[in-house]
Amino acid sequence: MTQHASQHQRLLIIDFGSQVTQLIARRLRELSVYCEIHPFNRVDAAFLRTFAPRAVILSGGPASVFAEGAPMPPAEVFTLGVPVLGICYGQQLMMHCLGGKVERGHGTAEFGRAFVSAAGGGLDLLEGWFEAGREQVWMSHGDHVSALAPGFAVYGTSPNAPFAITADPARHFYAVQFHPEVHHTPGGARMLGNFVRLAGFAGDWTMGAYRDEAIRAIRGQVGDARVICGLSGGVDSSVAAVLIHEAIGDQLTCVFVDHGLLRLNEAEEVVTMFRDHYNIPLIHADESDLFLGALEGVADPEVKRKTIGRLFIDVFQKHAAEVGGAAFLAQGTLYPDVIESVSFSGGPSVTIKSHHNVGGLPEKMGLRLVEPLRELFKDEVRALGRELGLPEQFIGRHPFPGPGLAIRCPGEITREKLEILRRADAVFIDQIRRHGLYDAIWQAFAAILPMRTVGVMGDGRTYDYALGLRAVTSVDGMTADYYPFSHEFLSETATRIINEVQGVNRVFYDVTSKPPGTIELE
Repeated sequence: MTQHASQHQRLLIIDFGSQVTQLIARRLRELSVYCEIHPFNRVDAAFLRTFAPRAVILSGGPASVFAEGAPMPPAEVFTLGVPVLGICYGQQLMMHCLGGKVERGHGTAEFGRAFVSAAGGGLDLLEGWFEAGREQVWMSHGDHVSALAPGFAVYGTSPNAPFAITADPARHFYAVQFHPEVHHTPGGARMLGNFVRLAGFAGDWTMGAYRDEAIRAIRGQVGDARVICGLSGGVDSSVAAVLIHEAIGDQLTCVFVDHGLLRLNEAEEVVTMFRDHYNIPLIHADESDLFLGALEGVADPEVKRKTIGRLFIDVFQKHAAEVGGAAFLAQGTLYPDVIESVSFSGGPSVTIKSHHNVGGLPEKMGLRLVEPLRELFKDEVRALGRELGLPEQFIGRHPFPGPGLAIRCPGEITREKLEILRRADAVFIDQIRRHGLYDAIWQAFAAILPMRTVGVMGDGRTYDYALGLRAVTSVDGMTADYYPFSHEFLSETATRIINEVQGVNRVFYDVTSKPPGTIELE
């Protein structure tokens, strides 16, 4: 728990491995409630005493309460005297731990859209529900509750879940079999709003408050030491740099590393944009030969990420010495970066992908980390940027990954492939801007696929690269859906790319959502 968090009313989300646990946090942050996600095996009685949550949510998860070693919450969760909400597996855990009964599927499993009808009397959790009759919800469960724990009653049922909504109002214990956090439960946000209201949250999590607290925390951490900040030109590092500069002024020096994996003309645009708007010392480090040399022959995506992360460290260490012995390295690490880099069980088996800016610094650097955005989701960073007065051209930029074009070039990286990719990506983004779609899209890019295809151009045979286009809509990057371009747009864009970019003779559009895919290809 950070210094920022300690100054707010806190809600604890105990994660049991659901793929949508992060959505619970997003919904709560939208309600101006500070919350943190912690895996079940890192939450014990001592943690609960230190964290002192005002309420607790037990997430869903893939396990069965019958399985050997099934993930369980500490018993102290139910003796804290605070409201507790169990979601899906969390509901089954509550019944299992408090004296109810859970049974295996036996034909009562539900996956997907379902409808819940009211049962029993009024419940504060359900204020605003059932006004138009039944409520649509999203189910995803095999096991089911077959008998309620003492003190619980039924407040909602579905055809395959007779205990879809249960509660013990006297103890402020609530349990639902469905997922209120997902878009497919339209009334879910209202339910979560009711939960935090009955828990007495004042909604004190605002970007104005966060800005002031973060500035105080940065000053307290840094003192009179010097800081270097890795600046990419994206919204995360730009907001981090401006926030830190507000806190410590000329003690900060930004380092923009050109690793040879940037988009067309990006180095010049970022350096010019930043120098024109802010009087912050900026080093433009052209290290393209270093990075591309180290990546030559590397095809494995995790090796790419780790190689790039290691080289970033080396470059920052070099420039830290140049600026008079910096003691801190600042990064724009976000909460989703942290979540994706650590599995809920603490093991490596379900880690989605490593992030080059997560995991601390090697001792040889002699630097400590400053990560003022580590608690924030992407849309919260944008809100903080507006609070800091950053121009929209900073705030509205699509995200760009730290490893750059390396992870948009599956397989081995070559300078030829990077040049093709840069030019194709520039055409794609130009098309999006021409059609007025840039701000409607979370992220868009081209990727050069590890394949060549036969084509025919000017009555001659070609054997060139295939290109993939990806554009997604999202709120925070944790989940995403593809952008529904018209066929006319895609046809026009593919024609432009093939005509204007030598080396490409085929174009695909990626219509995979996240999950099951990730936004980037690697």
